[in-house]
Amino acid sequence: MSRFVVGISGASGVVIGLRLIEELSARNHEVHALVTDAAVSVIKHEVGTGHRFPKGVVRHALRDPRSPLNSSSFVTDAVVIAPCSMKTLAAIASGFADNLLVRAADTALRTGRRLVVMPRETPLSLSALENMASLKRGGAVILPPCVSYYHKPARVSDMTDFFVGKVLDVLGIENKLYKRWSEENP
Repeated sequence: MSRFVVGISGASGVVIGLRLIEELSARNHEVHALVTDAAVSVIKHEVGTGHRFPKGVVRHALRDPRSPLNSSSFVTDAVVIAPCSMKTLAAIASGFADNLLVRAADTALRTGRRLVVMPRETPLSLSALENMASLKRGGAVILPPCVSYYHKPARVSDMTDFFVGKVLDVLGIENKLYKRWSEENP
């Protein structure tokens, strides 16, 4: 069993983070969830008010000074922020760890652990691109949820599963959430 932190910040596409939490939890991984206040509003708008996290997922308050996520001695396999708002991206890139989500991402970078960010904005400003480049230089994986068509998605859930499958690939977790190129084009 591995331990993952999944952060959901206030950008459109929160279903990607929610679906990732479901997949990791279903595979019996230890999952710690961090949801920003803005993300709570987006979840209500995009998903509805009835969403519940899977049993066993540990929720952390963003300002909890007692959370183990504040310490680099709390070892995680990876931190994933899906989606990652430009505000959160800028905070991570500049080291402005004013909440637990940014602190967890900063700790991952400082300790050489995996950090995956899924920036959600279009078009991109120069500052957003520079922040992404800064994180990439620091060791983060930048995985924007760019739509793919080769697997012939028929529903929005097909695209969501494609994005989640890509994250699981980066984390080294086997999955069959989407048809791979070789399966479509022998």
